[in-house]
Amino acid sequence: MTLDQLSKIMPYARARAAIFLGPLNAAMAEFGINTPARQASFLSQIAHESGQLQYVRELASGDAYEGRRDLGNTMVGDGRRFRGRGLIQITGRTNYVACGAALGLDLLGAPELLEQPVNACRSAAWFWKTRGLNELADIGDQVRVTRRVNGGTNGLTERLALFAVAQQVLT
Repeated sequence: MTLDQLSKIMPYARARAAIFLGPLNAAMAEFGINTPARQASFLSQIAHESGQLQYVRELASGDAYEGRRDLGNTMVGDGRRFRGRGLIQITGRTNYVACGAALGLDLLGAPELLEQPVNACRSAAWFWKTRGLNELADIGDQVRVTRRVNGGTNGLTERLALFAVAQQVLT
């Protein structure tokens, strides 16, 4: 993917597109996001989740995740400490442990590492691959992709619009 292509897919990224271009390309290559269909799907999802590369940390405080055992948040302060980070918003102690182990990062000791461009991209691509999203992208099921990324269909209209642009730009 070129800078021009990324800028067309995510026009609000502006200067951040240049910062994320290399890490995005490397992460997509590392995790098999290697066809136009997979890339369009991935880029549309991260565009929505990150406000087109503007946010690598969830805007909410994380208080809503406090005590969420389903996320592994069992210690006081886990909700804030392990709020969504990265381009797909890795959330919760359990997900930070798994992501950190996969990427070779101490995310329990330094969760803010997911805010760095390389780690933000790699964590998103790791999440994508481990959730079987390449396969859903291959069959074009953007609704199921959205459900796996978001847990529901929040922002589906915008995600689909971003996907349509990405498809056009990448083919």
